[in-house]
Amino acid sequence: MLTGTRIRERRLVLSRRQADVAREVGISAAYLNLIEHNRRPVGPEMIARLAKVLDVPADELAEGREEVRIAALREAAVHPAGAAAAPELEQVAEFIARFPGWAELLVAQSRQVRALERQLVDLSDRMTQDPYLLTTLHEVLSAVTSLRSTAAILAEEQDISDDWRQRFHTNLYQDSRRLSQTAQGLVAYLDSFETEGNAATPQEEVEAWLASDASRTGALDMLVSDAARDLAMTLGRTLEADRAALPDARLTKAVATGGAALDPVQLAVTLGLPLDLVMRRLGDLRPEGYERAGLLICDASGVPTLRRAASGFPLPRPGDNCALWPLYQALAMPQVALSRVIVTPEGRSFRALSYATRSQPEGLEGPVLTTALMLLLPTEDEAPSDALLVGPACRICPRPDCPARREPSILVPQASVRTPRS
Repeated sequence: MLTGTRIRERRLVLSRRQADVAREVGISAAYLNLIEHNRRPVGPEMIARLAKVLDVPADELAEGREEVRIAALREAAVHPAGAAAAPELEQVAEFIARFPGWAELLVAQSRQVRALERQLVDLSDRMTQDPYLLTTLHEVLSAVTSLRSTAAILAEEQDISDDWRQRFHTNLYQDSRRLSQTAQGLVAYLDSFETEGNAATPQEEVEAWLASDASRTGALDMLVSDAARDLAMTLGRTLEADRAALPDARLTKAVATGGAALDPVQLAVTLGLPLDLVMRRLGDLRPEGYERAGLLICDASGVPTLRRAASGFPLPRPGDNCALWPLYQALAMPQVALSRVIVTPEGRSFRALSYATRSQPEGLEGPVLTTALMLLLPTEDEAPSDALLVGPACRICPRPDCPARREPSILVPQASVRTPRS
């Protein structure tokens, strides 16, 4: 559909008559008119002839080169700012063909906005969760308060003995030096945000460990903190027990035999094994058909105990989860498999299978423990009308009308954000 439009636009840029171009190419003006209105397919040979007459590279006229731009503009339209403007998505191809410069500008600005939003999200997470940053900011505020109090005494009190005045001057010197050193350290730490790639919490260290090959060998060298090593060793024992109960070879064979139509529930029935075990093994092994799968596990309090990201599903910082995840719905319906399509703010769709189990490891007199799992599978199908719109933490979620919002978003103008529920 784009080729004819590009041919027409190029001809008009050159101020060439349709009949003249058609004659040089060796076709009739009527046929060229059909081509320009996208009513006739254009083969490689015809594109080459037209490109020569129109003095333009053939790939500038060929179909498919705008696919990346179309995808980028559609992604920009999903953003709250784009959605509020209600762009005509059905005409995006025509827009790119007629105004390639404006299209490039919009794509570039959309990418810049998303990059700045990601940086803002990272900074916001650091500001609210980073222990070192919180401590350092507290030290800065403490030094500033002390300086202000001392300076106020010296400025407002006239009858101060020389001895006390010297003490206040000493305090000013010490506090200002402490403030200077703390501020220098804080600036250096803030400058490292864009380049630092290390995990900030033990859980994030373990998640990076799970994503590497080290988790299957049991090597803990890449883990820095002792807390992360303890978590990894506990998780490693669970993984080994699961692999012993459902070996890789048996799971791979069952998935290959059942094909893509065999969902995890049917797979568990075929294997004669608990569904939660099969889900954990699919998220761990990721056999053919599940290469991009992700797995989230939480306890009864809703706190995730294991997070393995699905392809295209960025996980928020630990503790900043979306209340609408089907993972939490499963907690209220144990032993029932729930299937739901979820859509992220970026417009990506995922099939989410959620399942919760209950156990009493200490017997009848012991507590009842509930564990919920959510297996995420990316899907390229069009999201159904009842798809669940999820997001990251409320503080950084761009969805203005979410019914589960707990606090205002820093990414959306406050006037358009629904009041947090009480």
